[in-house]
Amino acid sequence: MPGSNLVRKPLPPVLSTAVRPGYHRLRKRVHLVCFLIFLLLPFFNVVRFDIPRQRFYFAGYELWINEFGIIFFAMMFLMFVIIASSVLYGRVYCGYMCPQMIFSEASTSLQSWLKRKVNKRFSRLPAVRRSLMASTTFYAIAGAASILLAFIFISYFVEPRDLWNRLRVLDLQTAGGIAGATVTLITFLDFTLVRQKFCTSVCPYGYLQGLLGDKNTLLVHYRDEERACIQCKKCVRVCEMGIDIRDSPLQIECIHCGECIDACVDIMARFGREGLIHYTWGESGNLVENEAAWYRKLGLRDAKRVIVLLVTALYLTGLLTALSMRRSVLVQIAPVRATLYRVDPTGIVYNEFRVKIANRGHQPDRVRLSIDGLPGGRMLLTTNPLELAAGAITEARLEIAAPRFTGAQEVNHFRIVADAVTARENDVFEETFLMPPERKLP
Repeated sequence: MPGSNLVRKPLPPVLSTAVRPGYHRLRKRVHLVCFLIFLLLPFFNVVRFDIPRQRFYFAGYELWINEFGIIFFAMMFLMFVIIASSVLYGRVYCGYMCPQMIFSEASTSLQSWLKRKVNKRFSRLPAVRRSLMASTTFYAIAGAASILLAFIFISYFVEPRDLWNRLRVLDLQTAGGIAGATVTLITFLDFTLVRQKFCTSVCPYGYLQGLLGDKNTLLVHYRDEERACIQCKKCVRVCEMGIDIRDSPLQIECIHCGECIDACVDIMARFGREGLIHYTWGESGNLVENEAAWYRKLGLRDAKRVIVLLVTALYLTGLLTALSMRRSVLVQIAPVRATLYRVDPTGIVYNEFRVKIANRGHQPDRVRLSIDGLPGGRMLLTTNPLELAAGAITEARLEIAAPRFTGAQEVNHFRIVADAVTARENDVFEETFLMPPERKLP
């Protein structure tokens, strides 16, 4: 006003946006990467359990159900990855990588976005009709997304091409078809009704993390020693779980996503102050950004965490060792001793053996069998080498014939050699060849 003695005070400086955390943007990028990984994994056999064929795919290897040792190391390694992430980083998995949280947030965001668009574009229509249009569109998109995600999920247990053929004919008779329809329905209900309620009432991970966490576990903490909070409650409004982080950092609903950190920094920066909510190592620990040593920034703050990581690395080493020792072509040879031997009129002795060959590789292969250390011995086999398609199993019975040779005993030791041509693998089996006792002249 003209002539007024009031002096306009300058606004407080605003913090540079370059130092703002930006966890929301980081989360959404991680969500996108995790979603793409979820879509692609079953098609590249990185992690997949094919129930009909009884195969477990891990890191590109096709493991058979009888390869329990490798499957055991894979399961133990994945379990300790979960334990290590819980001990070090608490509920960060829930906020950044959990499929349930990713899809729940996507569903909520889509519904809100459709309401805004419909209200803006059809503002002249009655509110009831606008609400009906937005809801119908949302349910249609949610239904299509449920079919897609159910297909991807079942592809982790049924070969994708086989599953696609079932989907084309709307198969509701076989186990795969019924499972697909059931998962589709559950996914649709999750998108439309359940969402984050699953995290707070059903999911066991939050309770598990409560057991594994300690005073050095990462969490989101509200610290306001100077009582600078202006009660704007933006941290409450942006929370996906609907909680107030100021009440406690240990609420079971808190997924440590960091959305409240961004909200507080954004508001307090307008008053020239730092945010009041931070990622910290425990309730009384340092702020993450204040740690100087790189290993402490990563969460390695005590011997417990080092031991957990060492055990995880131990199982990973065992898994890699087992995979490196794995043979693509498994050959098993055993003698048939129901009849010890037979002798033809010319004095040739025959022993029978059972052969089982499994091609666990990705390419067709040929396995050639040969004899070593049995003078005059020959293998009676219809085809040699044996042809095997990828993933095929063949069983055969063969006879090995040999005349009595100088120095022959009733039990003669020799070797059967199996050469896999494509896999370039060689197996040697120590076997015994039985002969009748030599008749002594009177």
